Amino acid sequence: MAFDSLTEKLAGVFKKLRGKGKLSETDVKEAMREIKLALLSADVSFKVTKEIVANITEKAIGDTVLESLTPAQQIVKIVNNELCEIMGGVNFKLNLAPKPPSVIMIVGLQGSGKTTNVAKIAGYFKNKLSKRPLLVACDVYRPAAITQLLVVGEQVDVSVFKIDNEMDVVKIAKEAVRHAQDHGNDLVFIDTAGRLSIDNTLMDELLRLKTALNPSEILLTVDAMTGQDAVNVAETFNNLLDITGVVLTKTDGDTRGGAALSVKYITQKPIKFVGTGEKLTELEPFYPERMASRILGMGDILSLIEKAEETFDEEQAHKLEKKFKTNKFDLNDFLEQLAQVKKMGPIENLLGLVPGVNANALKDAKVDPRAMDRTEAIIRSMTNKEREKPEILNGSRRKRIAMGSGTKVEEVNKLIKSFDQMKTMMKRFGKGKKGGKMGNMPF
Repeated sequence: MAFDSLTEKLAGVFKKLRGKGKLSETDVKEAMREIKLALLSADVSFKVTKEIVANITEKAIGDTVLESLTPAQQIVKIVNNELCEIMGGVNFKLNLAPKPPSVIMIVGLQGSGKTTNVAKIAGYFKNKLSKRPLLVACDVYRPAAITQLLVVGEQVDVSVFKIDNEMDVVKIAKEAVRHAQDHGNDLVFIDTAGRLSIDNTLMDELLRLKTALNPSEILLTVDAMTGQDAVNVAETFNNLLDITGVVLTKTDGDTRGGAALSVKYITQKPIKFVGTGEKLTELEPFYPERMASRILGMGDILSLIEKAEETFDEEQAHKLEKKFKTNKFDLNDFLEQLAQVKKMGPIENLLGLVPGVNANALKDAKVDPRAMDRTEAIIRSMTNKEREKPEILNGSRRKRIAMGSGTKVEEVNKLIKSFDQMKTMMKRFGKGKKGGKMGNMPF
């Protein structure tokens, strides 16, 4: 994640504070200096860093903190609140027109992920909010851009409106809105042209579109991997176009993360969505409090729950709960659950949302993305009877399963041992007992 380096540095600051017990003003000021350096090294703008540190210092140097029995925890809370506030405080939803269709212009420089993310947002509204979006190809200067929009539109199952050999983008956009009115599309996403840099020609075209369409939203895509340049781009676009919000892309990359902390403060326009990966489903509404929690290494349990709710079938979950309570959970059930977990995304990304898990440390842990596939292959190499009653798996059966799955007998043994430990733990929970230790599952 983009904030790994900042998270690690802030964790070091808080660890020092916890080690001191009671804090003096000198301790707090030294911590503030380190927080300031951590923010600057994460590419947070100097102006924003100065504001954050000043606000934290003012709140941290006071009787409430210095006389507290847990001053370090109080400071973590203050930092968390300040990061949340600087990023907008609350989640800002899209402004939609009272009478559909709502027109949303997506703008940005080439390479910012504009075309991919307009499809992601359209797909999000179609699949999660039951809307009927329409994508509009208004980047007429690059044939590849229209082709790309058609490809990603098909992948998210959203129609794309285009007019072949037409160079007047205002005409295309107006025709698209009429098409939407006639065909019941309630959202119209305009994929505008980009440039390698901001120029008068680009801005004149975007201003003409804005005047002609009176859009509900003008969303700017900003590449988080460009660091401070992303903030400069956002500021320039906002000054010229008066954007309504930002889509922060490529936040899963190896970046310093400062853009998310700076762009809202500099533009006074909220981040509305963040791209969390390359897949067209990897897009999230932006929640400042959740992002602040991730930055401080406190996880993001709400996002984790939402991912699970999107993936897991409620009826299946009730059946599973019943099997746990009656101790009838077998390897067929485990295989089903494995498939559900895989749908939620890479395991290291999920672990990064768990409170207390250091996302940066996961890199050293080398989570093997193929481990789930090997576990699945082992189970699929068993007969149905073996999955239902793994206790019958003797040496010769395990050898056969290992050969059939392309794994080693040791891996088969590890899976069975872990599964037995998990069943034992679930049996204890089913009887209302606490305790029990789950083995390390082989993924």
